[in-house]
Amino acid sequence: MNDTVIRVENLSKKYIIGHQKQERNTALRDVIANQVKSIGSLINPKAKTENPQFEEFWALNDVGFEVNQGDRVGIIGRNGAGKSTLLKILSRITEPTQGRIKIKGRVASLLEVGTGFHGELTGRENIFLNGAILGMSKVEIKRKFDEIVAFSEVEKFLDTPVKRYSSGMYVRLAFAVAAHLEPEILIVDEVLAVGDAAFQQKCLGKMEEVGREGRTVLFVSHNMGTIEKLCNRGIYLKSGQINCNGKIENCLNSYWQSLENSVFYQPGTIFKLENRENLNKFSILEITLLDEKESNKAVVRTWDYLRIRIRFFCPEDIPKGGVDLCIHTFSGNKLMHYSTKPLSGLDMSLTEGDSYTDCIIPCLPLASGNYRLSVGLSIPRSKWLCWEEGIATLEVKEKDVYNSLVPPDQNRTPIAIEHYWEIPATVK
Repeated sequence: MNDTVIRVENLSKKYIIGHQKQERNTALRDVIANQVKSIGSLINPKAKTENPQFEEFWALNDVGFEVNQGDRVGIIGRNGAGKSTLLKILSRITEPTQGRIKIKGRVASLLEVGTGFHGELTGRENIFLNGAILGMSKVEIKRKFDEIVAFSEVEKFLDTPVKRYSSGMYVRLAFAVAAHLEPEILIVDEVLAVGDAAFQQKCLGKMEEVGREGRTVLFVSHNMGTIEKLCNRGIYLKSGQINCNGKIENCLNSYWQSLENSVFYQPGTIFKLENRENLNKFSILEITLLDEKESNKAVVRTWDYLRIRIRFFCPEDIPKGGVDLCIHTFSGNKLMHYSTKPLSGLDMSLTEGDSYTDCIIPCLPLASGNYRLSVGLSIPRSKWLCWEEGIATLEVKEKDVYNSLVPPDQNRTPIAIEHYWEIPATVK
């Protein structure tokens, strides 16, 4: 039995981008010349005339994949990779330039704030309108109505035209409608970021529930931890083409690795702010790995001494500030959190201009593999001044600290704590 619900074949989408010419005074000769060109094109339509004001941009280029029933697919990639364009084509909002798609089942989409809603209609009326668009009967919509209202938390404003809703209210109602009217395929873009944290968690829980029920979810997000938790499959888009398609872990690793390969650093330097022009906010400037002699450390191994030097910029003095460093997996699972205050008890002031501080790890407890670093400046127990999520990669080279015959990539935990065993001489 074929359980494929989405098949995409040779899909491409082209846009024409206009470039604004530099403003200048238009002389009479320019007007005459343009008119002559127009007449010439009418006389000889086959004549090729170059127009530097426009260029072709392929948002998607020869994309093909299949999605099976019950898959929860995370679509990842940098800005401009083609993620939103792909979802719009799958939702039949945008027509492809080439290729074709086959979809089996009812599709509900949540792509942009306001998509699918009529601003002049009330929340109540829009629920019935969206249900009708999905092909549901009035009886079916009524059966789900109370669940939708309870989930969206907009009962007080149910009879208010949605054009008066805030963006958060809009998203709450739109997601509740899309998820509860039982579509076979649910497509959700980054729009959930508009909602508050509590509602985002509720939405993710609902999407997990939808997946467990055997329905299909396509989800775009820049939050890799959320993608890893929710999705079992991934599609990594890069410059309009598929770079990786398969298990979500493989796609996330390919994504992070490609980011690192796009920048060259000196040995020991794992992050450096490339552009400091007009810098006027709290920022992380550089992260460097050092050894016991404070020399650049090109290779890091399990149980090594490691000094992580964090250089940063402050636009003003902060009498009681702090620096935080978090080490986590590529998928977003936090492993360790180091802090100048309160964890270490170090009192420090953040002074205006460039400064640095070192986080010293006498025995690095990480097994071989790649890990992400997140770094931030804060006023402890008060507020974050800046927080850079996944700003750099820490690569730990293989070192068989267990002295075993087990391959390093099998049955190993990411943490390898230094420890000792002993056999007591006597047991009381």
